[in-house]
Amino acid sequence: MQEFPLASLEKQEPRPRLHFIGIGGVHMSAIAELLFRRGFPVSGNDRDESDNVRHLREIGVDVRIGHRPEYVEKADIVIRNAAIHDASPDIARARELGLPVYERQEVLGALMRGAKKRVCIAGTHGKSTTTAMCARIASDAATDPTVFCGAKIPETGVAYRFGGNDLFIAESCEYCDAFLSFYPTHAVILNVEPDHLDYFSGIDQIRDSFRRFASLVPPDGVVVANGDDTAIRAFLKDIGRRIVTVGWKTGNEYYPDACVQTNGCYAFDVIHHGRKEAHIALSVPGRHNITNALAAYAVSAACGMDKEGIALSLSRFAGTKRRFEKIGSFGGVDVIDDFAHHPTEVAATIAAAKGLPYNRVICVYQPHTYTRTEALYRDFAEALRAADAVLLAPIYAAREINEHQISSALIGDLVEGAEILSSFEEIEERVRAIAKPGDLVMTVGAGDVYKIGYRLIQK
Repeated sequence: MQEFPLASLEKQEPRPRLHFIGIGGVHMSAIAELLFRRGFPVSGNDRDESDNVRHLREIGVDVRIGHRPEYVEKADIVIRNAAIHDASPDIARARELGLPVYERQEVLGALMRGAKKRVCIAGTHGKSTTTAMCARIASDAATDPTVFCGAKIPETGVAYRFGGNDLFIAESCEYCDAFLSFYPTHAVILNVEPDHLDYFSGIDQIRDSFRRFASLVPPDGVVVANGDDTAIRAFLKDIGRRIVTVGWKTGNEYYPDACVQTNGCYAFDVIHHGRKEAHIALSVPGRHNITNALAAYAVSAACGMDKEGIALSLSRFAGTKRRFEKIGSFGGVDVIDDFAHHPTEVAATIAAAKGLPYNRVICVYQPHTYTRTEALYRDFAEALRAADAVLLAPIYAAREINEHQISSALIGDLVEGAEILSSFEEIEERVRAIAKPGDLVMTVGAGDVYKIGYRLIQK
């Protein structure tokens, strides 16, 4: 890891031109815009057109499509995301020219470093939702936070918020040890499970990475962690930081009580050190969102925010883009889209759907990456069996090459009645054939499976 020298670059005249490869990504586009607004000449390129690319062009950023070597030739510094490999023609050209190449997380770390309080939210699941919850709490509390989230935030309509330097809230991903480039004063660890096994060797290395992340918190900082996970408790035991535990077990510093479900959404009391401290009535469905809300509550309280205000903000929280998002209906059938791409997430999403008053839940699932599918296919099958009907799309490759000829059949062969289809067109046609009024269709996955849902509701 190298440190992005933001402070010294801001003193240079003229300022260096920053070129972003993969600029259309959620965090990449936000970082590019923030630096552009702070006076840097910014350009970039990406594989495809997107809303983020179009927005950057509208504000004056030069964005090209494709990966061509000449795109970097006017740059002084190159910034890339984890999906852009050294073999990419633009990166190869940057190396030939001797241009410094920084990773996205190194730049984000430099941006947050100047803030007084820095809340970094990590975990295998729930990062985007919990980050957006914290953003809602902080915005309602008039703290003018700067926020970087992995999904669009309802209050801003985008995945970021540009605010002041008192509070910086950032979703913090473990992939490629990205979050080890950050500077948290307050860290959140929601859960730790096997994932990103194209980078990590297994769960022990993943846990060690999260321990190192927690150790980045200064001695006077706070780590909010899932206390129900004995492995998390164990690797945090001797790091010398204040640990605040949240979870379902009564031994945690924060836990829920008197939980009541209404149409899939939960209301519950927040118990702190054995005493009721607040009441939260969530507007987002799913039991898993109770633990997300508890983590957001605990870290916001650790930042000094009013606890009644925190509870009220969480009760008003309306969710994020692609997290159990109702996108529309067709012929009496509702369509919900969700980003879930890990077995635990898929299981939680389907469980939330089954708590709603629908006749059947039809799950259209698109596996994400070959390595994740190969490593976790049995767990995916177990999660998908809870749906009433399962349609499987081809695997979304993302950054990977299919070296072992992995397909969605690896999952589908273990799910009775699952249908394995070869194109979005076939899936759309099949959904229209089997869906009946009163059913729920869910498009699930981190790739482009959401396109099926929009095709269903638009025709």
